[in-house]
Amino acid sequence: MQATILTIGDEILIGQIVDTNSVSISKHLNRAGIVVRERLSIGDDREQIVQSVERSLEKSHILIITGGLGPTKDDITKKTLCDLFGGELRYDEAVGEHVRTMLEKRGVVFNELNRGQALVPDCCTVLFNRHGTAPGMWFEREGRVVISLPGVPFEMEHLMEEEVMPRLKACFSLRSIVHRTLITSGLAESMLAERIAPWEDALPDYLKLAYLPNPGAVRLRLSAYEVEGESVAREIEARFAQLQKMIPEYVVGYETATVQELIHHTLIERGKTLSVAESCSGGRIASLFTAMPGASAYFMGSVVAYQNRIKERLLGVSAVSLARHGAVSEEVVRQMAEGARNCFGTDYAIATSGIAGPSGGSKEKPVGTVWMAVATPTHTVALCRQCGTDRGQIIDRASAYAIALLRDELKEDLK
Repeated sequence: MQATILTIGDEILIGQIVDTNSVSISKHLNRAGIVVRERLSIGDDREQIVQSVERSLEKSHILIITGGLGPTKDDITKKTLCDLFGGELRYDEAVGEHVRTMLEKRGVVFNELNRGQALVPDCCTVLFNRHGTAPGMWFEREGRVVISLPGVPFEMEHLMEEEVMPRLKACFSLRSIVHRTLITSGLAESMLAERIAPWEDALPDYLKLAYLPNPGAVRLRLSAYEVEGESVAREIEARFAQLQKMIPEYVVGYETATVQELIHHTLIERGKTLSVAESCSGGRIASLFTAMPGASAYFMGSVVAYQNRIKERLLGVSAVSLARHGAVSEEVVRQMAEGARNCFGTDYAIATSGIAGPSGGSKEKPVGTVWMAVATPTHTVALCRQCGTDRGQIIDRASAYAIALLRDELKEDLK
């Protein structure tokens, strides 16, 4: 069973808003065993809407449309679909009363434009929108379904849950789509692929493996489409269990697991504490830890020591080291980590110092050069990484590498 998602609105094409609706709809469909074969975005243009609907229905069983259902003249989706399916607009009393009541509560006059929200094609099934003024619409043609939903995300979301998914499950005989994702960290994508090649080559044809790299991590997703869900889910678990035995030191967890979550639980379990001193990463590392509930059990504090004088005054970095080696150096980042550990009285501390760009680089230290260090109760370890050329990318990668360095040290402490 295949579906197409079509978002309508000039505001999407010009980048004025981000299309989050397609992501949400895809998740709903995927969980129900419906394969999303295509996602499209078009402007508020009648001809484009007609062509896109006709084309989608040739290849998909289901088409879900969002956007273009407002009361103003630029919202043309409803009238276009009405004409396309050979219907006439009629006034729906239940929708009209709902719109009137909702607007009165907001102190808005129920005028002709708002009254037009209750005009619906007589060739569709109305999907009642109790959270907004634009109803959804369900059209059918030769066993194919077209669903039109408002573009407001929370209205769309409620209609998907309350109206669309129950109807789709009743309308079609659906099989399962199964996804399971294993999170790894510590091996680059190419190195990981080489390491697990025998395991990958032994996978059955119906299991599809995808490599999904993130800063500091690579996600491995096994997928099976339109299958018997329970037996395939057990097979995927067994395959990943084999993989974990091959690379136990690189496995973080499943689905949305992160390295910082692994550290979070480790520090709580061991009763250890953490502090952070950041320069180029600008507080990113601290924010990743403090975003997790319960971080106060181990996270004592952080310093964003952007200027050298702050590195000296708050972290005790040597002025001689700064002058001789520069802020982006092994000597300085080691002192930053040790200074944070002493300042906050923690068991462990992370530090970063680098060149996030776009300016400030040199031949010896180009943009993207980042030194990071971890101070432990017994020693300090430091390493240098080239983290890219884009400022945001550099900050994300440097943060991920530094957190991974702490994870490695925690592992060593367990031995």
